[in-house]
Amino acid sequence: MDQQYDGTSRRRILQAGALGAGAALIPGVAAAEPSVGATDSAAGGRGADPDNPRFTLAVVPDTQYLFDLDRGDAAPLTASFRYLVEHRAAENVVFTAHLGDVVENAQASEFAQADPVFGVLDRARLPYSVLAGNHDIDASKDDQRGDSPYLHVFGPRRFRRMSTYGGSTPDGYNSYHVFRAGGRQWLLLAMDWRPSDAGFAWARRVIADHPRLPVILTTHDMVYADAGDPVAKFSAHGNRVWDQLVKDNDQIFLTLNGHYWPSGRVVRQNAAGHDVHLHITNYQDRYYGGSGMIRLYHFDLARNVIDVETLSPWVLAQDPARRSLLAEDEIELTDDTNRFSVPIDFAERFAGFAPVPVRPARPASKLVIPGTVAYWRFDGPVQSRVTDHSGRGNHLTTAYLPGSPAGSLRASDEHHPEQPGHASWLFAGGKKPARGGYLATAADAPLNRQTFRGGYTIEAFVKLLDDGADHSWMGLLSRMGTGTDAGKTGSDPSEPVVNLAFSGGRQVQWAVYPLDRNDTFTNWGHEQVAGTWFHLAVVNDGRHTTLYVDSSPLLRNPSTRSNGLATANLPWLLGANHYDNTIEQAFAGHIGELRIVERALQPREFLTA
Repeated sequence: MDQQYDGTSRRRILQAGALGAGAALIPGVAAAEPSVGATDSAAGGRGADPDNPRFTLAVVPDTQYLFDLDRGDAAPLTASFRYLVEHRAAENVVFTAHLGDVVENAQASEFAQADPVFGVLDRARLPYSVLAGNHDIDASKDDQRGDSPYLHVFGPRRFRRMSTYGGSTPDGYNSYHVFRAGGRQWLLLAMDWRPSDAGFAWARRVIADHPRLPVILTTHDMVYADAGDPVAKFSAHGNRVWDQLVKDNDQIFLTLNGHYWPSGRVVRQNAAGHDVHLHITNYQDRYYGGSGMIRLYHFDLARNVIDVETLSPWVLAQDPARRSLLAEDEIELTDDTNRFSVPIDFAERFAGFAPVPVRPARPASKLVIPGTVAYWRFDGPVQSRVTDHSGRGNHLTTAYLPGSPAGSLRASDEHHPEQPGHASWLFAGGKKPARGGYLATAADAPLNRQTFRGGYTIEAFVKLLDDGADHSWMGLLSRMGTGTDAGKTGSDPSEPVVNLAFSGGRQVQWAVYPLDRNDTFTNWGHEQVAGTWFHLAVVNDGRHTTLYVDSSPLLRNPSTRSNGLATANLPWLLGANHYDNTIEQAFAGHIGELRIVERALQPREFLTA
């Protein structure tokens, strides 16, 4: 196969030896068992964080050659499980799914070898599922086959102690788990090698009983891939699983199976027209029975992606000086079949059964917190006056640059998803010629005299117009009056005393004359994406000023002290700025609302909270 990545990742190299005594260092040497009374949870440190938007589902495919009568070696799988326990917090491992063919010959002696290895996860209380592959049972029969050595070790009795375990079919061969990760619950089905019609009916009922949960289906036989063609295809049984269970259950978005090799994947649309990702992963025919290879599915709900990597913790832990040539190739598989990313817009994909609730609008009165000196919301039709909800009387009046066309200010239903008011105004400003509408406080507004010696917070919901025109240095919020007017004689005393603007590269600029400086003081942001809503905040604690975008502090915030804001006792402008008291252009984009508070706020106190 073509190689997408070259060599072993630096992270893996640096982790070499990290498993210590918990894994064998050379093939054929079993791992040391922990002393009596020791627990892997103690060795593993902290547990997983169920509310972190980034979490890991570990997948373990066919391990049958590791448990093959008097042949095999438990050390690779032991090392994999210890790796998951020890990296549980760092990788936020929330669940582990075995894909079947635990053993080779379905013998009780083989399951007796596998039993204590899974005890590593039991003692660490790291939840997992196991399902029967064709080598684990009488493969000629479906899940009504009756008792078996598999059930004695991996039947319902084993899983009843787990908080994630939801139940099994009466025959014991099909089960489900519900685990919490990324701030929500997920359902994982572990289906038998050959579910009966009753088994499929049970699975459909489980899904129906959990109508809002996204579902991951694990089974042994579903899709396969040919060498040289990683695009997976349905097996005959896989088509049956699709028709009986997947096609009409929109909640199933990911299926994972073993049985075949090499690995591969395919995307197929279900009856609702939504993507289902189907993955085959199996390494039993590679060196040392697959070397205990595991797949890590790193879900990232913030980035809308699943990053997948494949590695052997057993080989990874070996002393590089003693690692065999064949083992060297098994540390990590970096071809694009085994190391890849799956982009999924989770909110959109799950919207049909678990829509993200729209945050309700919040009345302005609820957002007038102590210290609020101005609060303007653009949630009504364009009119000559915009009310200041703070109660301080700092109302705004609309104004237009000469020659501005009709519609330079327009009401809109668009808004930031976290915005209290569900509306905005579109400011259709521009330059060359200067045009557009803006707003200003009255000549006698109390805000004009405010100097903010004790600090301030200015926050706004903004979307820059994506029209391809030049809007460089347009102002969002400004204060009439220059440095000269305020008694400042710095480098350019014609600059406004206060200016919140966007550079030619759409970088946020907060440039002001503080009370305690004779020159301008500037914070810089990064380039903002036009056509995308964001929340902007400027916070000063009386000593330092910090810019935030979407509650994240930016880099280019000066460490130089800055106190207060100079004033010439002139009006504030919203949607425009000036140079030497001449307005050269108006803002181009949407403004949802803007609040000014005469103290520093923490992000948890922002309008997005």
